[in-house]
Amino acid sequence: MRLLILLFCSLLFTAPAFAQDKIFNAESFTLDNGMRVVSIPNHRAPVVTHMVWYRVGAADEAPGQSGIAHFVEHLMFKGSENVPPGEFSKRVRALGGNDNAFTAQDYTAYFQSIAVENLETVMTMEADRMKGLLFPEEGILSERNVVVEERRQRTENDPRGYFFEQMRAMLFVNHPYGNPVIGWFHELDILNKEAVQSFYKKWYAPNNALLIVSGDITMKELRPLAEKTYGLLPSRDVPERQWTEVPPLLGKPHLTLHHPTIRQSSLTRLYRMPSYQQNKDDSLALQVLESIMSDGSTSRFYKSLVVEKKLATGIQFSYNASAFSDGTATLSATPADGISLEKLDKTLDDEWRKLLTGGVTAEELRSAKDRMQDAAIFARDSLAGPAMIFGHELITGTTIDDVEYWPQMIESVTAEQIQDVANRFLNPDNRDKKPYVTGYLLPQEEEQGEGETE
Repeated sequence: MRLLILLFCSLLFTAPAFAQDKIFNAESFTLDNGMRVVSIPNHRAPVVTHMVWYRVGAADEAPGQSGIAHFVEHLMFKGSENVPPGEFSKRVRALGGNDNAFTAQDYTAYFQSIAVENLETVMTMEADRMKGLLFPEEGILSERNVVVEERRQRTENDPRGYFFEQMRAMLFVNHPYGNPVIGWFHELDILNKEAVQSFYKKWYAPNNALLIVSGDITMKELRPLAEKTYGLLPSRDVPERQWTEVPPLLGKPHLTLHHPTIRQSSLTRLYRMPSYQQNKDDSLALQVLESIMSDGSTSRFYKSLVVEKKLATGIQFSYNASAFSDGTATLSATPADGISLEKLDKTLDDEWRKLLTGGVTAEELRSAKDRMQDAAIFARDSLAGPAMIFGHELITGTTIDDVEYWPQMIESVTAEQIQDVANRFLNPDNRDKKPYVTGYLLPQEEEQGEGETE
C-alpha cells in the first residue's frame, strides 16, 4: 500500500508553470451495461497496460469465508469458456506480454502489459473470464492448497506477517478490514466450489468493474474495442456494500510478540485515519505531513531520532489515503543498540508534541511539496503507473479530476491545516479519543514467557 501512495505522489505534477494543466489527460465513458472505461494516453512506445478492477475485495467476504476474494483471483487463471485452464497467461506471454493480478480489502484487479496491436486479444480473453469462469472440482482443490501454502509461507512461517495481521485485527474491531486478505488459516480449508461460484456470480459483473487502458491508444480507438468485447456482457444486480462500524476503542491496545527468528526489535503503531473519500481536506494535509515527517534523510523523524539523538537506526511514517472506508497510518521504528522500545516509544510521543506546539515551518512545507513535485519529472513516462494510480483511486471513490488536479490541491495545503490534523489524529495526549495500536516485536531471548498480548 505504501508503494502505491509513493507512486501516486511521484506521478503527479508539480511545477508552477503547469498549475492549470491536467496531469494525464485521461478520458472516460460508460458502456451501456454499466462498465466504466478510462483511457490514459502515452504515445512514447507502442504498448499498453490493460487493467480490469472489480469493486470487491476481502472486506466484502461473508463471515467464515475470509480469503475467498483472493481465492477467486487465483481461480480466474484456471480456465473460462473459451480459454482452457492455464492458457491465459501462456497466451499473453506468447504475444510478448506479461500479466498478473492482486487482491486488497476494497478491490480485486487483473492486468496485462502488451503491444497495442494485441490489445483486442487480451480484452477478449478478460471479458471471457468475466462472464464464463470454469470451476473444475480438481482445479478448486489444488488451487486451495496453493493458497493455503501461500498463507503458510507469508504468515504462519513469518512472525512479521503474523504480527501485523494481529495488529490490524486489533485496530479494526468489528470491521471487515480486520480480516486478512489472505484469509484466516482455519477458514481457508473449508472454502469449496459452491462458495467460490456464489462469490464470483455475486460480484463479477461489468457494472461492478472498471476498465483502464494506459499507453499508446486514444479513447477514439479504445471505445469500439470496449464495446466489441466487454460491451456484449449483460449487467447483473450487485449488492451494495454494507459494512459494520468500528466501535470506540477506549483502551490502549498493545501487542507484544517474541519470536526466535527475530534478531532486531522493532516498534510499530497503527492508526485509523480519514481516507480521501471520507474527508478530502484532512487527507491532503495528512499527505503533506507524511512527507515532512518521514520523506528522506532531511525529514523530521530521521534528523531527530537517527541523526541527532541516535535512538533509532530507521524510522518510517506512512499514510494510506486510498480506501473505501477508513484510511490508515503506520509509524514504525528500529531502535539503536542499547535503546529499549519503551524509550523509543516515549520519544515518538515527544516528537509529536514538538510538532503540535511549534507547528511546521514554511521551509518544511515548501520542501515537502517540492519533493512530491520534483519526482513527477522522472515518473510521468510510466505506462503501467498511471493505470495503477487511476484504478486504485477511482475504485475507492476518488474522481478523475481529483487525480488530474491533485497538484493544485496539495499546493493549497497550509501549515495550520497540518497542525490541525496532527492534533486531532496523532496527539499522544488525546489518545482516548483517537486510539492507536502499539506493537513490540522482540527476539526470543528477551521473552519472559511464551509471548503476551496486553
